[in-house]
Amino acid sequence: MPRQARLDVPGTLHHIIIRGTEKKKIVDDRHDRDGFITRLGTLSSETKTSVYAWSLMDNHAHILAKSGPKGISQLMRRLLTGYAITYNKRHKRHGPLFQNRYKSIVCDEDSYFTELVRYIHLNPLRAGLVKNLSELDRYAYCGHSVIIGRRKHKWQDRNYVLKWFGNKEKDAIKVYRHFVKSGIDDGNRPDLVGGGLIRSLGGWSEVLSMRRRKEGQLTDERILGSGDFVHGILSESEAYDKPMLSAKERQLRIKETIKKECQSSGIDKKELKSGCRRAVIAEARANIAKKLVGEYGLPLAEVARNLGVSTSAISKIMSRKCK
Repeated sequence: MPRQARLDVPGTLHHIIIRGTEKKKIVDDRHDRDGFITRLGTLSSETKTSVYAWSLMDNHAHILAKSGPKGISQLMRRLLTGYAITYNKRHKRHGPLFQNRYKSIVCDEDSYFTELVRYIHLNPLRAGLVKNLSELDRYAYCGHSVIIGRRKHKWQDRNYVLKWFGNKEKDAIKVYRHFVKSGIDDGNRPDLVGGGLIRSLGGWSEVLSMRRRKEGQLTDERILGSGDFVHGILSESEAYDKPMLSAKERQLRIKETIKKECQSSGIDKKELKSGCRRAVIAEARANIAKKLVGEYGLPLAEVARNLGVSTSAISKIMSRKCK
């Protein structure tokens, strides 16, 4: 069966999995590990890719990131090609270092963000690279140590992650660490490493229950999320591949629409991006999204960036019936 094309609309959340060819190592020592992480940091900054979680293992790696203006492919192509050339030259080897293509799953941020952060950051502990959570707190080759403040990587967006756990940094770190600790006994989470019906519904029991009710749900192996989210991502991907307004025209429509809605609602433009969930703010976002996506055909991710919310939030707004 031929492989499906990647879903690479800018501004979407991706769970990226990189594996060594034939399950062989992709790093041999500290020099390799430092080189891989340095390259990831440099390229994520250059491509304006937001990296939230990551873990570098011996023969594979996980990255949770929101793609930049040119999609996730630009980052991954430069990262893997550049690293492989350096690795092969240093170790005097030839041939491919990585297994086929990297795996990239578009994820529903609202439903899976914190679970994915925890899953990815617990990889070194599950693999036995560290013995316990205290060692993971100090482990250099996983984004967990950055989130709790033990290490610093300016390119990793720790603040965005911590906002999911609290408004004050100290309290958020405490809640985050407890959340990570509570997932240690969960073991491997196959529901978080791909898309499709079973994963989106949370397991076979939910699938069978849905079938008994004779209900259907749109699914796609490249997407981790509900049927509505899948529909929104596929629709946006299809639209993104077609000719659209120029970047200048899109920005003009966005600015005009936001300005009119803010004046009409009596709110400040800064409040739209603040993450505030007051009813009047939420209603204004919904009105703006419906106009920009529904009437002008702008990408969900671009609208989301300008409104300070996730792509999945815009998808949900568009899935509701307009009043």
